[in-house]
Amino acid sequence: MLVSLETKSGAASAAVRPAPLIRYRGLCEYAPASEAMRRFTAERSAATPDELWVLEHPPVYTAGIAARPEHFARGSGIPLVRTDRGGQITYHGPGQAIVYTLVDLERRRLTVRAMVALIEQAVIDILARPGLKAERRPGAPGAYVAGAKIAALGLRVRRGCCYHGVALNVNMDLAPFSDIDPCGYPGLAVTQTSAHGVTADARELGEALAGRIAERLETRLEAR
Repeated sequence: MLVSLETKSGAASAAVRPAPLIRYRGLCEYAPASEAMRRFTAERSAATPDELWVLEHPPVYTAGIAARPEHFARGSGIPLVRTDRGGQITYHGPGQAIVYTLVDLERRRLTVRAMVALIEQAVIDILARPGLKAERRPGAPGAYVAGAKIAALGLRVRRGCCYHGVALNVNMDLAPFSDIDPCGYPGLAVTQTSAHGVTADARELGEALAGRIAERLETRLEAR
């Protein structure tokens, strides 16, 4: 599972569960966005609403804590950033819808595995709207269409709260994926929504995905 864990010490979060806030952040450099997530998570309290950040990144490879150099880019000029999420290496670029999920798992009584499944299902749900059949793959978190990866997922959990999230390929240059072993899998095929006739852009699909994640978070809460 593409998750990095850090346990929480001290008392459990209070049973305060405000609805998630969705924030559109546009095109953001990776390193400042990653630092903002860490700061938000370090400073949040039991009453802080969860947030879902919708954004895109300029071209960048990101390598999670389990990433191995043999999977890295071969001769590419695209920068590589080591990050604290779980998982291996992936690529981000304009035209990819990213939703960062800053969620208090402990407050919502969600396990890490349940949060991963919730995000995956949200991707499957929004892709079904224009008629795309996406599916999970056992042991390889994310979403796949016709055997090709369309969404990559990686989380960091700190003090019972998660950050990082999911990247959905929409209408981007997929060539940089060919210079790496995506998610640590040599030869893994990747695809994007535009290749399947979907005309919605990264902002539209990012906001739709964030909205669906928020709905699923609240539905789980109401079902308790």
